[in-house]
Amino acid sequence: MKLVPQDLLQMMARLLFRLCYRVEVRGLENLAGAGDRVIIVPNHVSFLDPPLVAAFLPGWPVFAIDPAQMRRWWVKPFLAFVNVFPMEPTRPMAAKSLIKSLKEDGGRCVIFPEGRLNVTGGALMKVYDGPAMIADKAGAMVLPVRLDGVEFTPFSRLAHRLRRRWFPRVTITILEPRRLAVPAELRGRVRRHRAGVALYDMMSEMMARRPDPPSLFAAMLEACATHGGGHRIIEDPGTPPVTYNRVVAANFVLGRRLASGTRPGERVGLMLPNSVGAAIAFLALQATGRVPAMLNHTAGIDGVLAACKTAELRRVVTSRRFVEAAKLLTLAERLAGAVEVIWLEDVRAQLGLFDKLYGAFALRFAARLHARRGVSAGDPAAVLFTSGSEGEPKGVALSHANLLTNRRQIAARVDFSPADLALNALPMFHSFGLTGGFLLPLLSGVQVFLYPSPLHYRIVPEVAYATGATILFGTDTFLTGYARRANPYDFYALRYVFAGAEPVRAETRETWSELFGKRILEGYGVTECSPVIAFNTPMHNRAGTVGRFLPLIEHRLDPVPGIESGGRLFVRGPNVMAGYLRDSEIEPPAGGWYDTGDIVTVDADGFIAIVGRAKRFAKIGGEMISLAIAERIAETAVPDIRHAVVALPDPRRGEKLVLVTEARGLDRSRLAEAARRLDLAEITVPREVIEVERLPLLGTGKIDYPSVIRLAEEAMAAPSREISAAEPATLSLVEG
Repeated sequence: MKLVPQDLLQMMARLLFRLCYRVEVRGLENLAGAGDRVIIVPNHVSFLDPPLVAAFLPGWPVFAIDPAQMRRWWVKPFLAFVNVFPMEPTRPMAAKSLIKSLKEDGGRCVIFPEGRLNVTGGALMKVYDGPAMIADKAGAMVLPVRLDGVEFTPFSRLAHRLRRRWFPRVTITILEPRRLAVPAELRGRVRRHRAGVALYDMMSEMMARRPDPPSLFAAMLEACATHGGGHRIIEDPGTPPVTYNRVVAANFVLGRRLASGTRPGERVGLMLPNSVGAAIAFLALQATGRVPAMLNHTAGIDGVLAACKTAELRRVVTSRRFVEAAKLLTLAERLAGAVEVIWLEDVRAQLGLFDKLYGAFALRFAARLHARRGVSAGDPAAVLFTSGSEGEPKGVALSHANLLTNRRQIAARVDFSPADLALNALPMFHSFGLTGGFLLPLLSGVQVFLYPSPLHYRIVPEVAYATGATILFGTDTFLTGYARRANPYDFYALRYVFAGAEPVRAETRETWSELFGKRILEGYGVTECSPVIAFNTPMHNRAGTVGRFLPLIEHRLDPVPGIESGGRLFVRGPNVMAGYLRDSEIEPPAGGWYDTGDIVTVDADGFIAIVGRAKRFAKIGGEMISLAIAERIAETAVPDIRHAVVALPDPRRGEKLVLVTEARGLDRSRLAEAARRLDLAEITVPREVIEVERLPLLGTGKIDYPSVIRLAEEAMAAPSREISAAEPATLSLVEG
């Protein structure tokens, strides 16, 4: 029996919470619009969550609680003031009773789907199917409620991950109510599973919708305030760990120098290796409202100059030490003839006492100084250039909102925290290296070790061992190289190995699993989407796929003539680019939809399998043949060797498949045998085989297909060639 009226108790609890935590409630209108039969599903990050929900959600909802939890001493006081529905997970009748009650009497019921306190700090943990099943069978609306701020209190279990304090600001956000999207024809366990996946997606979308500051630099200042200015955040082989405070001060000091003579919003080129210096230069331009254009020095002289022209760069920032070490003197000379080259060594030599004083002042008033730049979320934050693996590179303008949203989308599915250390050897001129390997750790309080080259196959594993890295980013090519050189104990501390940019081969997965005991989580993205579209997670992982779509991303599959399974993937969402750079303007994608150019399938659980690129199909005898499938045949015949298949014109059949390979002695009979093992038709077997010393690669490790096509065309046009119609010849072409 409750001696005090519930309305008075609720009012007193609200007053207390507002005094302590300045609680703000957003979206109350969504509660009113949810109807009279509602399952409320909050995230669960502290012991304060149930009292907060009870205090600030009108109507005193019922809390579904495990009887075992009800017997705990710290739960009993709460039970005296709220309505509870005992629901033991091992007793199906309890769930049936709740479903019946909701159907007949309606009402609002609060269930914490994670089933326990969250110990990740950001991402969701396991989401149980039970609440989804109850909502589905009761025909109830689902109302997601996000609690922000309470994770920093001593009432959470995150002391090892977050800097806790007694009275942080707390926000309760009530999102739009929805019904679970479950096909009507499903029954039994399949229906329960699908409902659970729908609930997980709804809640991960709720976490991805956390509001962000208007700019990348403002987000870094927020991370600095959250994790502490003395928190170590960036290091490289030649620089000890640098704290947030040092980074912020250096950003303003360097930014003032780099911005001199430029206009707000002007694009400034950066051509630097992964290093603390590159990170500070990138953020220095952000602090002063300039837009870094990330130049790929591996693209060659013509590629770099073309990028400068596309982005209309007047100034490029680089380093003498880097230029000399990477043997880019000729490129630097050509650059100096087209743009103004700023050497970081010269800028550093000019810094004096006034700059140090300015840095200390700027650190104190960083938020105000940056706010004066007037940067908004929709403004360009960076310009990247597509890899050019299948054509000429394009300039891609990514806004602050694009990059910040993609960071939230990733963090909603996988837990990162200051307890982690990320090792990133992927170059920051590549979107995977920039967003996944740098911005995501930086804005999550995760210390990041920047290594200048992913090609140092012996050194990168040693760095992982020495630093105790828990997160590693790579491509199939690089991960294969590390596995060949590494000691089995080098990656002992890794929690996550994320792979992207190219398909991960089954051999690579098996090697990492058997040698290191680690699972590779393959993802999928494109520069134009900031870049991550989907990836596998510890909770949802399926080998041979690139995972499930991230929250907030819409997709559609357009049919492709000649291809029965799958379609051409179009995506739309807040992470899709501001647009391409064309004729001094930024051209956004039509209707917000971006054509990935990839042919994919999406299964019933939402897992995406890449069939191939739309451009990487050949039409042979009227049939559409995937070049990726043909490459898979070569990989089966000779694993652990790079192969590339291209299509060249054929007078009889329209096109023919040509294999360019680093393997020796690989002929068509071995390819045909591999195709039979894979149960593939003979038409998918390459007709020609060309041997090369090394396949041309881009700086990201991906195969440079335009160069491969040129190699194949030159080899096929060689006058000394004699090809038998019955058995195509095998050529040996060694690069000079």
